[in-house]
Amino acid sequence: LTLQILTGLFLAMHYTSDTTTAFSSVAHICRDVNYGWILRYLHANGASMFFICLYLHVGRGLYYGSYLFKETWNMGIILLFAVMATAFLGYVLPWGQM
Repeated sequence: LTLQILTGLFLAMHYTSDTTTAFSSVAHICRDVNYGWILRYLHANGASMFFICLYLHVGRGLYYGSYLFKETWNMGIILLFAVMATAFLGYVLPWGQM
């Protein structure tokens, strides 16, 4: 999570959110910013690894019967959907021009 926050902050320093220049700013980060390409790939692959760990955590909860604690399980599911929504918003930032 810390890797995602740090790389996201560094990427946000060079990102432009205008609909016409969003993809160009992503290309600029990869081509012109020093080590921008590695920041972008760390951020993208870090998101995948975060979700792998998240799904393993849910699977472990199912295996050990943690769903019997209703309040804790429901809060975990709410957090899962919040993380999924955040990931979706991050995915659509380049405005579908990837």
